[in-house]
Amino acid sequence: MKIVVGLGNPGEDYVNTRHNTGRIVVNQFLKNFAFPEMVFNKKLQALESVGKVGREKVQVVFPETFMNKSGSAVAKIITSKKKAKDLVVVHDDLDMPLGKIKISWNRGTGGHKGVLSIVKALKTEEFVRVRVGISAETAGGKLKKPKGEKEVDKFIIGEFRPTEEAELKKVAKRVSAALEVIVLEDASRAMGEFNRN
Repeated sequence: MKIVVGLGNPGEDYVNTRHNTGRIVVNQFLKNFAFPEMVFNKKLQALESVGKVGREKVQVVFPETFMNKSGSAVAKIITSKKKAKDLVVVHDDLDMPLGKIKISWNRGTGGHKGVLSIVKALKTEEFVRVRVGISAETAGGKLKKPKGEKEVDKFIIGEFRPTEEAELKKVAKRVSAALEVIVLEDASRAMGEFNRN
């Protein structure tokens, strides 16, 4: 069974923020495959839903801890390095423009606090990540990232603008399609198909 984790922060204040991109796009996947409504699991301190993609069972988890504590919920499900191979973490990525997704396996954390928390808790980087760009781009295609810790924090907990939301909807559909390929086939097939754009 694949375990798909959408990273974000709990609570109404963060629902539409850039740092909640993991949750936002995984919600599209839940809708597309008619998963049951997410329910709070006290033991995990997370929202979860178990459904099917084709014949494959999938558990979707949204940790209800803050981003930098995401690993505590994930570690209760992923109890061995072998199980980590079935983990798919979906999260925002400042190093890519909005509209781009990249699937990776066994890669560094890229400074993402949620991913760092998971790596520390599991003591392995051997899991799949679906990185979703959130930064702006210049007309010439250059990345416009906020500079300095204060500016970065302000940006990631800022809400998507209406024009960005339209782009995010398209991205969410692509992430859902990528997750379907990961579940039914494998991550390397999904990388070949979705990392080209």
